[in-house]
Order: sequence, then structure tokens, then C-alpha cells
Amino acid sequence: MDVKLLAHTPNPEQLVAAAARICYKDVPASQLLQGEEEKLSRSLIEDLFRSGHTSTFEHVSFTFGIDGLSRTASHQLVRHRLASFSQQSQRYVKMSPDPEAVIIPPAIAANPQARELFRESVRHAQEVYRALAEMGIPKEDARFILPHGYSTRLVLTMNARELHHFFSLRLCRRAQWEIHELARRMLALCREAAPVLFGKAGPKCIFGACEEARSCGKPYRDMEELLSD
Repeated sequence: MDVKLLAHTPNPEQLVAAAARICYKDVPASQLLQGEEEKLSRSLIEDLFRSGHTSTFEHVSFTFGIDGLSRTASHQLVRHRLASFSQQSQRYVKMSPDPEAVIIPPAIAANPQARELFRESVRHAQEVYRALAEMGIPKEDARFILPHGYSTRLVLTMNARELHHFFSLRLCRRAQWEIHELARRMLALCREAAPVLFGKAGPKCIFGACEEARSCGKPYRDMEELLSD
């Protein structure tokens, strides 16, 4: 999996703080960013966390380029409706005949017998896909035989508030392993670009009580453990 932060709103932390300031002070919109100080932004953003006034986070967005994610995981991503997606099309892009183009879950990769059975099934599906295409069947129909584990590419954009929600869910140890890894890499990139804004982003077990009906029983101790997991 390869994840890159392609772009984000310039000066995201100053903009969030300025948006919050207009709610509490009689300042013309044209002057909100004048004389904005990093120290003042940090203090105000921390107050926003404490008060739960995170609607101001929606004014900044982050765009990621993602490569090597399975379609199984991308189907989970679209549940986050306050996001924008552009994904590689199987209607127009011919799928690679390489068995390595299909993501193998760790539990299967660790079992030699299961791994061989999985790869044999992938090879067969790819052979049928190729045969259907040679018969003149459109790619959009031939793709129905392909595994959900096929690697895909996509561009993903979320605002900072939705990213916080995304991280709180997908960085839980009980999240599916692949989307957990995606979220972990995205959080590392967000914290580098806006450390104050994402200073308290992550699973509930780090910043408060676990809200899962079925706890994993192994909460993260701190952010360092999460980012190195």
C-alpha cells in the first residue's frame, strides 16, 4: 500500500481558528486572518476540542493518493459519506493478469496451504476474465468474475472533521486490518501537515473510554504505540 498526501487547504490550523473566532468576536470576515498567530491558533483549537465545537474543522480538507488498496477496503471507505472519491475504473482499465495484483490477507499469507488455494483461485479467475475478454465480452461484464481483493487506485478527499471521525473508527484494533493500516498512514501524514489540528485524532481508547460494544481488551497506550503498530 502506498499513501501520499497530495494536497491540503493552506494554513489549515490558522483557518480553523479564524473560523472559530468569527463565532465569538465582532471581527469582519476580511480581517480574520490578519495577524493570526500560531500560538493563538493552538490555544483556540485546543478549546474547540474541549468544547466539542468541531464544525469549524469542516473548513479545511485533505486529499490523499492511495495505491495498492483492495476493493474490499475501498467498499468500506465509501461508507464515510462526507468524503469525495475518484477510483480506478474496472470498466475502462484492463485488470493485470499478475496474481500479485490481488491483495492477500495476512491470515491467508501465513498459511501455506491457504495461500496456495487462494492463488490458484485467483489464477483461475484471471484466466476466465481473459477468456471472456477474448470472446468480445466488455470489460465491464468480464470483471464480474474478478476477486474483491483486486488492487485499486483512488484519490480521497475529506475535511478535517470527517477525518477525526474516520480515525476514531478505523484506528480501533477491531477495525478490518487493511483499512486500519490505511488510516494509520493517513493520520501520520495529517499530523505532519497539521500537528495541532490532529493532535487528538485517533481511537477513543487513547483519548477517553472505549465505546465499542465488544472491546478488543487491548487498548492502545499512547499515540506512539499506534503509529508504530
